[in-house]
Amino acid sequence: MEPITSNQWHHLATEEVARLLDTSPEQGLDPTRVEERRQRFGANALPTPRGKSPLLLFFLQFHQPLVYILLAATAVTLYLREWVDSGVIFAVVLVNAVIGFVQESKALKAIESLARTMTSTATVLRSGARRQIKAAQLVPGDIVLLHAGDKVPADLRLLSSKELQVDESALTGESVPVEKDRAPQPRDTVLADRRNMVYSSTLVTSGIGRGVVVATGKDTEIGRINEMIAAADILATPLTQKIAAFSRLLLSLILTLATLTFLIGVGRGGSWSEMFMAAVALAVGAIPEGLPAAVTITLAIGVAKMARRNAIIRKLPAVETLGSTTVICSDKTGTLTQNQMTVQEIHAGGALYTVSGGGYEPEGEFSCRGKIVDPTAFPALHECLLAGLLCNDAALTRDGEGRWRVEGDPTEAALVVVAGKAGLHRAAEAGDAPRLDEIPFESRSQYMATLHDRGADGRVIYLKGSVERLLPQCRRELCRDGREEPLESEIVFRRAEEMAAKGLRVLALARKKHQGIGSEIGHDDVAQELTFVGLQAMIDPPRPEVIDSIRMCHRAGIQVKMITGDHAVTATAIAARIGIGEKQPLAMSGQELEGLDDAALVAAAEQTSVFARVAPEQKLRLVRALQAGGHIAAMTGDGVNDAPALRQADIGVAMGIAGTEVAREAADMLLTDDNFASIGAAVEEGRGVYDNLVKFITWTLPTNLGEGLVILAAVFLGTQLPILPVQILWINMTTAVLLGLMLAFEPKEPGIMTRPPRDPRQSLLTGELVVRICIVGLLLLVAAYGLFEFALWRGRGVEAARTCAVNVFVFGEMFYLFNCRSLRYSSFRLGFFSNRLLLLGVAVMICLQLLFTFLPVMQAAFGSQALDILEWLLILGSATFTHGVVELEKRFRRRGRLWG
Repeated sequence: MEPITSNQWHHLATEEVARLLDTSPEQGLDPTRVEERRQRFGANALPTPRGKSPLLLFFLQFHQPLVYILLAATAVTLYLREWVDSGVIFAVVLVNAVIGFVQESKALKAIESLARTMTSTATVLRSGARRQIKAAQLVPGDIVLLHAGDKVPADLRLLSSKELQVDESALTGESVPVEKDRAPQPRDTVLADRRNMVYSSTLVTSGIGRGVVVATGKDTEIGRINEMIAAADILATPLTQKIAAFSRLLLSLILTLATLTFLIGVGRGGSWSEMFMAAVALAVGAIPEGLPAAVTITLAIGVAKMARRNAIIRKLPAVETLGSTTVICSDKTGTLTQNQMTVQEIHAGGALYTVSGGGYEPEGEFSCRGKIVDPTAFPALHECLLAGLLCNDAALTRDGEGRWRVEGDPTEAALVVVAGKAGLHRAAEAGDAPRLDEIPFESRSQYMATLHDRGADGRVIYLKGSVERLLPQCRRELCRDGREEPLESEIVFRRAEEMAAKGLRVLALARKKHQGIGSEIGHDDVAQELTFVGLQAMIDPPRPEVIDSIRMCHRAGIQVKMITGDHAVTATAIAARIGIGEKQPLAMSGQELEGLDDAALVAAAEQTSVFARVAPEQKLRLVRALQAGGHIAAMTGDGVNDAPALRQADIGVAMGIAGTEVAREAADMLLTDDNFASIGAAVEEGRGVYDNLVKFITWTLPTNLGEGLVILAAVFLGTQLPILPVQILWINMTTAVLLGLMLAFEPKEPGIMTRPPRDPRQSLLTGELVVRICIVGLLLLVAAYGLFEFALWRGRGVEAARTCAVNVFVFGEMFYLFNCRSLRYSSFRLGFFSNRLLLLGVAVMICLQLLFTFLPVMQAAFGSQALDILEWLLILGSATFTHGVVELEKRFRRRGRLWG
């Protein structure tokens, strides 16, 4: 057996293929050669790569800067013997690790799912005998027999076929079954056009065939997709990247300030133990213990909201990634379209009729020149519909849920459905005109014919097929009123070309009176003297709601691109209908794309709206090119061929109903209604989630900054600590849960889908927000340290002074929380009761703070003391002042007077 590259088999004659594989098309392989090849090529199964062990995968979840900070906080609180606080902080770390472990494990199941798509059995010829074996036992050179309903067990080069059609939609994106034959094809023929090849895991829909195995296991096309899934990069999301960068910066600042505090304190004559406690207090104060919990809970709330809008999130950070998406790459078949061939135009009796309705629902109207017509009133139109219904093997049925389903070829199903819209039904019409004989469709003849007995009207042959084949066999045509006149074929050809230019698939229909006395027909009976009855033009129509969804994406600054395995003309026509690109979208074929280097592809990916006849590895290259151009790319799809690109994309979106298991496992998000429009809703929720996360961070950091500055000021000035580590933990943990987390429930702000996507390079906090954080942090420092010293000056004692400082932070955060409900607008514009959970959190926090201040048990635990009315007035006054300053800053910034 000679070596040969996988892309050459379609180019060779069948005799040469058999010679190179050292096999006999009539006898197959003998047991000796089977065993030799099994040793050489291995089993016909996809390899399962050795990955990280579950234990290692789990421990890697702790390998993050933010987690280091929290582990340090756990150690500090353990040292302080604060068992509850240390337990809570470590529980947050553990929950985050478990979530990360589960999500990453699920993501890696795509390869295992792909392996399960391999067929379990195959019919082969070995030593001249027909045998059924496990598909895993196939080897190159085996002769495989295919029948309707079979799943192809390996990559095969066809040796013979009869009426063979294969559904390759999951592999290539082709929306209708592909006709197959054995003829050699040019060397540069793309995968989707190789008519003499059938590929592993595709489905035989009709006919029979015989082929020789040319590739098994990892060497098949689906095996190459498996390798691409494994090689695809799992990118960090924008949120995780920014949180990681923010955490590293925070870690460095905390360690630097804590060390500086310790050294300065010791240098000023403080004891080592006191300065160590001061450094610990600063570290505890500066660590945002609630941040990981806030991120996880905010994302989880986003997940719940999206689930209500038909989008299921498999990986939590994907919620936020949707909000920063700049380009959506969508598969066509089943995603932008309904994956249900539908007749939309009919030419009959010299008139053009348009048909409304989509999918397999037999409901719609017929129009001519803008006016609704009754199809039964026009004999030519009625006869055209009847021909399509009777010369047909498809069936239309309802499932248990009342949805319409088709059995058979999608093209034939479209003819059945459009006849149903005119009130013509198979059972009734077949009863009036029973079928006597048929000529099955063959790729060589390009038509199908059926003989029917119409009683008093005699016997009639109905035909359907390609325009190019049937029209030359016609001599007359059926006029609008039912008369027959000489055919003007030029007009019909011109009409067919106009339909094809719109991306429609055109079928010609004809009839002939059968003069014979027998009940059989042959090709000679329909070779000439046919009467042309009409054209039916169909397409897999776009989903009605997709147009509005794409328009919404454009308003939000998000590009939408179509990446499909279908033909360029069809893809461009659909793109123009739904608003992708301009009126005539710029399209590029897979063959053109293949000739571009990576740099040229980045430019082409930016400018081109439609990519047609694209192979799986090209989809992967396109996603990578968009990412190289600075885009946050979302990829939608439902087939096996989409899985590598789904995994590579910043967010992969799979169809939950029609999607293959491979695609669903590789994706970050599933659409339960298979509706592209649900992506727009998910993007809106994603933007809301990101806004709420930024609001939480903008709210929590001033407290951490203020607490750190208070400790630093006390060390520099050589005074007692205004707040103790255990009091800092009380502030941070209670306010994070009862106040900060309530921002996760904040409703989306007006105009969220009219602003452009965030620049992926933009930091988590803008310069304006950093300025605001610093202002609030300094106000808390001044108020807390000032009231601490004021209470000491009044002789209230250090416990009362520290209680004043703690309440300054708590009530300052509480009032500032209302500022953070919107980072752009006044808090009063949103409506006071629009977030009732936030009001509940504030009420509970006030009650807890009163217990902290007045309850003896709490006083003993935290070193607090009751305050008098003057101290409460000063605390509330400082909080009100902070709120007012922030509102003023926002108003000035909106007017362009501060910081742009």
